[in-house]
Amino acid sequence: MVSRGDPAPLRWLIGVELARYRNAAKLSLTEASDHSGISRAKLGHLETGRQQQDPDDIARLLATYQVDQRDIDRLISLTSRADEATWWAPWAQVVPDWLKTFVGLEGLAESEFVFEPIIIPGLLQTGQYAAALTASTPRVRADHSERFVGFRIARTRRLTDPERPLKLHAVLTEGALRLAVGDPELRQAQLRHLLAMAELPTVTIQVIRPEDGPHTALTGQFVVLGFETVRSIGYVELHDGALYLQDADQVRAYSMVANDLQRAALSPERSIALIQSMLKL
Repeated sequence: MVSRGDPAPLRWLIGVELARYRNAAKLSLTEASDHSGISRAKLGHLETGRQQQDPDDIARLLATYQVDQRDIDRLISLTSRADEATWWAPWAQVVPDWLKTFVGLEGLAESEFVFEPIIIPGLLQTGQYAAALTASTPRVRADHSERFVGFRIARTRRLTDPERPLKLHAVLTEGALRLAVGDPELRQAQLRHLLAMAELPTVTIQVIRPEDGPHTALTGQFVVLGFETVRSIGYVELHDGALYLQDADQVRAYSMVANDLQRAALSPERSIALIQSMLKL
């Protein structure tokens, strides 16, 4: 199995951490450059991930920011993974850059929380459901449709990776379950697939209904990715792009919304019972 190190997203994550530590030290780029001896231009490239981060540069910068040695070692350890293969390379021509960044980060993540109010979350879709969705969107060229579906399915393999499976917690609406995607047979197969995925020890599915009352996820779909060695990242998909939430307060706010959704939604057990009740026996 190809390692999901994903050099560009990994450098991006390291850069986010470098910028956070600099801001915590209350230093501007110019001040950090003066104190560390690293040029302002190079420092900017290190923080954006445009340049490979050298362990010596990271150690020098974090020492300048008076960061604990444990955190210095943690961040340096990530640089050794920055030359690993990009798993999504076979689909590079059909996947937009903003989505490449997300799936790269997803490949590095230990956990993922997703709220999806409209459709079944991508990681839980069958190939037929994904194909039906792709056929109905103008965002994917017709001659790229089959390859894009293959890319979506490749993403889902992370859930059953025997070495490092992704821990997924998905909250979706009853409306997403009932959305008329494809024909009735396709939708029934998708529901059965959800039940099979829910049996995985690393997958939790909850359903929220209108009668379950108000909640704080008023702005729609979002994702919170959790990592073993760096802080969490938020992700909000737009019509033709995405927002990556790096600020600690923003990520904390979305994490609180995730907790509120889990509170308001049906329990995993009752959610599974609801999905089962929608199957035609």
